[in-house]
Amino acid sequence: MKQLYKRMAPYFIVAVFGALIGGSLVLGYGAPYFAKPGPQAQPPQNTIMPPVAHAQVSEARNTPVVRAAQAVGPAVVGITNKGFVRDFFNRQMLIEQGTGSGVIISADGYIVTNNHVVENAQELTVSLADGRTFTGRTVGADPVTDLAVVKIDATGLPAAVFGDSDTLLVGEPAIAIGNPLGNEFRGSVTVGVISALNRSIEIGERRFKLIQTDAAINPGNSGGALVNADGLVIGINSAKLAAAGVEGMGFSIPVNTVRPIVQSLIDKGKVIRAYLGVGILDKTTAARYGYRLNVDKGVYVAGVQPGGPAAKAGIREGDIIVAIAGKETNTVVDLRSVVDAQPVGSRADVTVSRNGQVAARSVLFEEMPSK
Repeated sequence: MKQLYKRMAPYFIVAVFGALIGGSLVLGYGAPYFAKPGPQAQPPQNTIMPPVAHAQVSEARNTPVVRAAQAVGPAVVGITNKGFVRDFFNRQMLIEQGTGSGVIISADGYIVTNNHVVENAQELTVSLADGRTFTGRTVGADPVTDLAVVKIDATGLPAAVFGDSDTLLVGEPAIAIGNPLGNEFRGSVTVGVISALNRSIEIGERRFKLIQTDAAINPGNSGGALVNADGLVIGINSAKLAAAGVEGMGFSIPVNTVRPIVQSLIDKGKVIRAYLGVGILDKTTAARYGYRLNVDKGVYVAGVQPGGPAAKAGIREGDIIVAIAGKETNTVVDLRSVVDAQPVGSRADVTVSRNGQVAARSVLFEEMPSK
């Protein structure tokens, strides 16, 4: 280090001395230590630059898509689902389990989203479009329709406005707003059309009537808004058909289905439904368990809940339920759909085949127990 200092010292002295006498230090290899300042570079004299336009956004740019994004975008939030796990040292840690989207439906902090976005969460973090974050809590969830309501403690929030999904037209514009792949891409807007209405999709033992759209819906968009050209929310994005060679098939829960479910979740924390009180199998579900079901029509009663509506009506294990309220029940999905449509406290005939004999059993549908 001392040797380096000795070698550098003369150059340092020269530099200082040059500064004192008004010279300039030239660093190029082989150049003199001092040089007279050369002429300064002059800008080109005849450069022509186009003017910068600061005009307002034209009608050509201010499209319905732009206006819809401006109207609904601030009401779309990101939701992070966190849960506890144990690390290598058996310490409890809170980690991210998944992310999704949600739509603010009231200025005081109620948010609609999908059940699968908040399912099994020990903690929810809600990220607003303006950058603020809040801790959320699940007010109620309905796995049957894949809907849930989350509440944050805030006021004066931008709330989306629901439209009428019964008036939708195939081919009209559809705008999806959400957070694909997480909050890093929050507020993403994709555009397509309404591809189909009342598309029947079977998920598990339930049949859903959904809106089909080709607006891009990716993981993280779940719970976000499907918006029409008037800036009204017409659906809650819920699913995407993911298969090799398949593109542009996303599905959204119609707002006319969402509205009563959400109101029930806010008022009661759950959705009140009727139930029959039976365990059933059709040919497909029986095959999953290694059984062969020899029935041409109806579903097989594999079990009856003691004290339930079916038991009270005299339905027994081994019976074949062929219809409820005059509607055929040839699959588990058929039966679930018919029972879900029965009001609690109503009566309907359940047509049963037993030992080749067909009879109608009058069933009083009761409220489905919490468990």
